[in-house]
Amino acid sequence: MIARAEPTRSRSEGVPRVVGSSGRALQVLFLCTGNSARSILAEALLDCLGEGRFRAFSAGSRPAGAVNPLAIEQLREHGLPFDGLRSKSWEEFREPAAASLDLVITVCDDAAKACPVWPGGPPTVHWGLADPAAVKGSMEARREAFRRTCWQLERRIRELVKLDVAAMAAESLRSAVAAIAARDCAGELERRVPSSISTAPRSPAGPSEQAEPTRGRS
Repeated sequence: MIARAEPTRSRSEGVPRVVGSSGRALQVLFLCTGNSARSILAEALLDCLGEGRFRAFSAGSRPAGAVNPLAIEQLREHGLPFDGLRSKSWEEFREPAAASLDLVITVCDDAAKACPVWPGGPPTVHWGLADPAAVKGSMEARREAFRRTCWQLERRIRELVKLDVAAMAAESLRSAVAAIAARDCAGELERRVPSSISTAPRSPAGPSEQAEPTRGRS
């Protein structure tokens, strides 16, 4: 079972943005428009694969209000917990009580264009991915779109967690994370069908840490 680090909500004076001597988890926010599919998958994957070195959050510019059921299906297939995941506005992360962010990753073009300036100025990187929720057709075609998205995210996140973030300044981190997406688009990351990922129960989601799980409509 994978141990998870508790989220850090505020940055003390003198503590570096990237994980340093304090040893706290690097806090990463994934953004898309609806926060119902891509960013939700990314949050769950990083919380698992980060093994306590990373703490993931997700939000949207225009939240759908519910997690897409096909995203929940993918998480279940991967053995990833989904209790506590919810669709929410990125404005929650601009509030004083919100988690202090070390890295922001946009996973859709619209969110990248509208991305606000975050408190503390964390590095922001774009990992553009097609929206699986926009795929029309049969249920199997829609499921396949979600599978492809989940595989893409897993490939990139496996590379992210290999980084020695404790030794990186913010700009070096931004460049390294951007390079992961470039290498993936160039076909340089391993293409494989991921196996089920066994995890410990996830910690509560979002800045308030009091979110209820959402399993309903997209």
